[in-house]
Amino acid sequence: MNRARRPERTRSTGRAARVRSGSAAEGASRRRNRKPIWVTAAVVLVVVAIAVAAWVTPVLSARSVSVVGNVGVSSDEVLTALAIPVGTPLLQVDTGAAASRVASIAKVDHARVERRYPSTIRVTVVERAPAVFFDAPEGTHLMDASGVAYAIEPPPSGVPRLAVPTPGRDDPATIDALAALTSLPPQLRTQVTEVSAGTLADIHLTLADGREVVWGSVEGSAHKAAIVLPLLGQPGRVFDVSSPDLPTVR
Repeated sequence: MNRARRPERTRSTGRAARVRSGSAAEGASRRRNRKPIWVTAAVVLVVVAIAVAAWVTPVLSARSVSVVGNVGVSSDEVLTALAIPVGTPLLQVDTGAAASRVASIAKVDHARVERRYPSTIRVTVVERAPAVFFDAPEGTHLMDASGVAYAIEPPPSGVPRLAVPTPGRDDPATIDALAALTSLPPQLRTQVTEVSAGTLADIHLTLADGREVVWGSVEGSAHKAAIVLPLLGQPGRVFDVSSPDLPTVR
């Protein structure tokens, strides 16, 4: 009977050994699995520490400002509008708000402000370009193609005069006259010395040689722009494209 019981004890001992071996392997596996977690946590802590240092210390701060694209606007005027003190951490610079401040300068159409690590703010300025000028009691105003009057100064050579009753960005005659002018082929636009609009349907273009183009309204401007150059090849002084399907020369 003793011999019959010994195999049972052997088998039980074997199962216990296998259980202990399995538990040890699982423990080792859990320890191995913890390592990537600790490594990830350490990396996150390092990144957070760097971000905090960059935010609150002068390690990555604005020490210089680069202004590009400005011609009619001085760099000092841009820096004043930018209003970013030297030493400001770059991460604390609100680039959108800074660009808006620069764009508030009358001669600036829009601006872009960028952080250039480790210590530079770069400002790219796009200035307004004069499309026309108009006369007023206080002087000659320059106006861009969107109707913004942005400077009182003599017009550059080649910029045509705008003749409308009340020039301004909110004036329909101004906007339509500018639309007619900008729709012209470039080689013809440079010949225009005056664009006038007594009413919305009465836009006229005067050329440098004294000839006149009767444009009419802005309706069909693309069609008018396509036919006006060939029409100007004919003899005459007044070229009427107000009805582009039936242009006339006289």
